[in-house]
Amino acid sequence: MTAAPETTAAEIAEAARIITGAGLVEAFGHVSARSGQGFMITSTRPLGSTGEADIHLLDGECRAAADATDLPLEAPMHAAIYAARNDVNAICRTHSPAAVRAGAIGVIPPLVHGLGGLAGEVAISDRTDLVTDFAAGEEIANALQSADCLLVRGNGSIATGHSLGEAVVRARFLEERCLVGEGFGTADGWTAVELESRARWFEKETTRAWAWMRWRFEEKGE
Repeated sequence: MTAAPETTAAEIAEAARIITGAGLVEAFGHVSARSGQGFMITSTRPLGSTGEADIHLLDGECRAAADATDLPLEAPMHAAIYAARNDVNAICRTHSPAAVRAGAIGVIPPLVHGLGGLAGEVAISDRTDLVTDFAAGEEIANALQSADCLLVRGNGSIATGHSLGEAVVRARFLEERCLVGEGFGTADGWTAVELESRARWFEKETTRAWAWMRWRFEEKGE
């Protein structure tokens, strides 16, 4: 796997506005990307109005500048996932309706349509409390394991990516997978052979989906 390009604060702010426009978050949610030995993350300001000035740089121990008073409570969750997964360079924490419902009932909807596969591998966590310290973050990282997305029983979902665009696209198509897959049983899902055949197009489709999301949902920050 080639190294992902360094993500800028402007790109993280753009992603925050895009996931808002796409209906993946309302009041709550955050976006982060690996940066050096730490990561950058959105503030608690409404994500739809996020600009570069609203992005905080945290070190590897989740410490920000002394004057940072608007860090998300769940910043340690991002730190723990980055520590556990060298392949993850970006994270979207979202609360889209169908994914929230799937997590709440504790069921990973089967993959029953091709574009749902853009979410990648999906795992589930039965955690109900917020993830506000590193121990809780490690619990989430352990639930995620090598998967790409995580449904959380009491609190939305998480999408990861090798790049920021991939994480955003996975968050969007996790919601679609949950919406389309609702009501289907496990036996209705695609076989490994069907998935392998279809998956050869996922990289190109992810690139196209990210371009479309930037065109369709981007709104300039203040």
